[in-house]
Amino acid sequence: MPITYEPIATTTASGSVSSITFSSISSSYTDLVIVINGGTAGSDNSIIIRFNSDTGGNYSYTAIDGNGSSASSYRESNVSEPQAGSMSTGNNTSLINIMNYSNTTTYKTYVARGNAPAHRVRAFVGLWRNTAAITSVTIFNNAASNFTNVTTFTLYGIKSA
Repeated sequence: MPITYEPIATTTASGSVSSITFSSISSSYTDLVIVINGGTAGSDNSIIIRFNSDTGGNYSYTAIDGNGSSASSYRESNVSEPQAGSMSTGNNTSLINIMNYSNTTTYKTYVARGNAPAHRVRAFVGLWRNTAAITSVTIFNNAASNFTNVTTFTLYGIKSA
């Protein structure tokens, strides 16, 4: 079986970092996967994702959320800060899958899961209403609290099988 995940870039937050950007992403893969391990200085934050520095209201997403005692769902349309994971103090993991990122004829979709065990688990499906190939991805959180210096961000390219 061929190896399909190829590491493209990894960065670790040094000190307190409020955002990271993967730029100059090659179009030689079919999909992208971003894995975030670590935490934030604040508790119960949402991971925000942006493509190609687009700060317009061109994103929509739907989320399901559970905290161990209750569950909920919500949807946001025409937003500039689409959620794509959860992060809190301590050890957390978020996984973001971006499909057909280099296709220039379709809008871009992502599926994400955020695991912040002390607070909640969330799952997301999102849409960026733009047909441009994704060449950069910026990740930050909605509370403007910094990622801790043990947080790693890894970008993988998925090869066509």
